[in-house]
Amino acid sequence: MFTPTRRTILAAPAAALLADAQDVKLPPESRRLLSSKYEAARFAALLLPRSHWNPYPRATDRAAWQALPPDLRTAFIEAANRQKGQPWPSLPATVFLDFQRNGNRTRFEALSFGRRNRLRQAVLAECMEGEGRFLDDILDGLWLVCEESFWGVPAHIGAQKAGNGLPDISEPIVDLFAAETANTVAWTDYLLGSQLEKLSPLIRPRLLAEVRRRMLDPCATRNNFGWMGLDPQHQSPLNNWTPWIDSNWLAANLLMEQDETRRSATAYRILNSIDRFLDYYHPDGGCDEGPSYWSRAGASLFDCLELLHSASSGRLDYFGAPLVHAIGTYIYKAHIAADWYVNFADASARVVPIGNLVWRYGQRIQDPGMIAHGAWIAAAHPKPQVEPDALGRAIDVVFHAKDLRAASAAARPPLVRDVFLPGVQVFAARQGQGSTDGFYVAAQGGHNAESHNHNDVGNFIVFHNGEPVLIDVGVEMYTAKTFSSRRYEIWTMQSGWHNCPTINGVAQQAGRRFEARSVTSSTDDRAALFALELQHAYPPEAGVKLWRRQVRLDRTANSVSIQDQFQLTRTQSVELSFMTIRQPKEAAPGELHLEGGFVLRYDKSLRAVIDDHSSADARLQPIWGPLVRRIRLSTTTPPAEGGYTVTITRV
Repeated sequence: MFTPTRRTILAAPAAALLADAQDVKLPPESRRLLSSKYEAARFAALLLPRSHWNPYPRATDRAAWQALPPDLRTAFIEAANRQKGQPWPSLPATVFLDFQRNGNRTRFEALSFGRRNRLRQAVLAECMEGEGRFLDDILDGLWLVCEESFWGVPAHIGAQKAGNGLPDISEPIVDLFAAETANTVAWTDYLLGSQLEKLSPLIRPRLLAEVRRRMLDPCATRNNFGWMGLDPQHQSPLNNWTPWIDSNWLAANLLMEQDETRRSATAYRILNSIDRFLDYYHPDGGCDEGPSYWSRAGASLFDCLELLHSASSGRLDYFGAPLVHAIGTYIYKAHIAADWYVNFADASARVVPIGNLVWRYGQRIQDPGMIAHGAWIAAAHPKPQVEPDALGRAIDVVFHAKDLRAASAAARPPLVRDVFLPGVQVFAARQGQGSTDGFYVAAQGGHNAESHNHNDVGNFIVFHNGEPVLIDVGVEMYTAKTFSSRRYEIWTMQSGWHNCPTINGVAQQAGRRFEARSVTSSTDDRAALFALELQHAYPPEAGVKLWRRQVRLDRTANSVSIQDQFQLTRTQSVELSFMTIRQPKEAAPGELHLEGGFVLRYDKSLRAVIDDHSSADARLQPIWGPLVRRIRLSTTTPPAEGGYTVTITRV
């Protein structure tokens, strides 16, 4: 049975993701890592004319579609059959206003995404079956989408001059989902154009007019969409919005723009936007938004570069850039075991990247580890991995299904032993290369104005035999509060609900100046070490002169230790927090036992307090269950200078 991959992320406006925008250090003048390879005229000459570009077989190429694996075709057709003939969701204005009225964003999104997912399923099913049974459903879906006032979602309409509320149709706003809708319309037109013309000669001109009005024209005439990075007067750090929208904009432009001069100029403009996104990346390729956002950051970069590669018969090839390589390999460097990934910031702890995307990216950059990781994901998730919101990606999945299945037969994930990404200050280490046996630890430095930031400088997680011991809870379902001035009222965003210290009753604060310093890492066959200074992550009222944390994986003793050394100007209290889903029980002073055979040993002067917190949130419960626990090791008589060590071992 075909099961669309569950949407794992919901996005927020880029500007709203910055905790303290005035503190953010902007990059220097663009490095033009990609666009400098070919200037505009040469770029245009290398791009194929629209009429000569045939990236995938159209629906009329029955041999190509019928050659797909029979079980794959059956799964897609059955999925579309289940919705065929059902009423289409209505999109009431009152539901659109939910976000303004009460902060709810899920009711409208469920209706809007439901329309688009049904349309994409019908398109793929019609291409696979080829009998015309789904054409009326496709026609209805396209017409409904064309009649919508806004192709995006209420959470993003605040970018219009009129602000939050109903959309102003005289000011088209290009957000993530307006771009995805343009992508869906463009690929539908490409695949089924001749069939649509038989239904009515007016359909395809309407589709082109709507894509022009809602995306191609605004993006050609405006520089001040923040995600573009093209307005030198109004710039802030870019995140997944840039490649995500750029990839959809590029596909719509290449597929539908009929003016060849404008088509090539727009493609080059998009390449410059991608360059601005890359300007904010460190050479290590680390994604400060986390692995779940990699699918719309690094993987959308791949989408962009692959479209250009395809639309030029391989002559526009940007995959040799070292940064492109590093951004790709991040996804397997952040892998822990099974579906567990290092989940700092708003990332989810359980992630299922699209195996085809990882595998294809790995092939383009010729990285054996990434190729193996993508093939292993596909083997671990044998049902068709198709995002319901990405028609272009779905087409690529089905036409590489045979080859990927063959590659997946004996694939194993690389399970890298030691990782240190000095730019984003993320460290990870496991007991041995290629194995999930024993302890695994990951930790981070960074700063508290990162994209999708949590106040979590110095946070760490611990796994054993591929299962969580100490965790980063992650983030609940997004609401209006999530990306507002009240973001840090949310418990999951606060340092006290991460594996971080609270010093003299004071938690970390948000902003670029609240950061780690003196971050180092070292590793050998006996141990892996990560060290950093945390005092600058706290405001002056914390009364901390120095706080140096060392996270150590001892491969000889098979243990993890957290050593905190500090100097305080006030000695009111120190509290060390440890998040877990395992039931803790105090066995003796200085010793806690965790369900599953784990022991935390610590200074006997510290008092252990256990807090339960509900995780019965639609996003958290599937990962952690209904409850998470916080262990607080605290004292009201800390020394002015001293330290504490906590060691995690097996019984």
